[in-house]
Amino acid sequence: MSEWASIEQATPYPWPLAGQWSARNTAVVVIDMQRDFLAQEGYFASLGENIDHLRQAIKPAQDFLQAARQQPFLIIHTRESHRPELLDLQDNKRRKAQRQNSPVGKQGPLGRLLVRGEPGCDFYPGFAPQAGEIVVDKPGNSAFYATDFEHILRVRNIRNLILLGVTTDVCVSSTMRDANDRGFDCLLLSDCCGAATQSLHEHTLNSISHEGGIFGAYSDSQALVQALQQV
Repeated sequence: MSEWASIEQATPYPWPLAGQWSARNTAVVVIDMQRDFLAQEGYFASLGENIDHLRQAIKPAQDFLQAARQQPFLIIHTRESHRPELLDLQDNKRRKAQRQNSPVGKQGPLGRLLVRGEPGCDFYPGFAPQAGEIVVDKPGNSAFYATDFEHILRVRNIRNLILLGVTTDVCVSSTMRDANDRGFDCLLLSDCCGAATQSLHEHTLNSISHEGGIFGAYSDSQALVQALQQV
């Protein structure tokens, strides 16, 4: 199995800190690339948010995923989603969505918002998991919250996470912070992530760069693709 040297272009440190990395100890985590976030008829747009910046991440993320699939990475796709009965919808989240007039479970153009099994909850075209790839349904922002995500990573002896998806400042950042606290070395692919605004996206990257990489590091996807092409 191929091993690669640290990504020197990463900010604020060459990632990973341990130096050599491989598909044996690294997972690719694709966060919430769902119709409910990337389609104009979906949940995120129904909140009144602009999805233009989110959609800018689609093509780079698809390209990187295609490159990553040439290697035997553990690839995990997350979906922010809830059970049809909404038994896993905590009251605070329910009230916030109601205030935006887009309660979780409300009927919309793509079915009930953020509900498993509905068209809007499904993956956006180009992000459907392939055979052997894992899907983690999460009722919150972080992939670690109320899921078996960490258990899967530990069983596979994963030490490093490559993160991409939406939104940079919420679900991607929440997962990155939780991963960092659990000892995983994270690399966020900046061009493969999107937020409601460019400013929110950039503020998140800026926060990562402080204190020597307090939550991990970030890089554009091309630096990684070039590394993967070196055998």
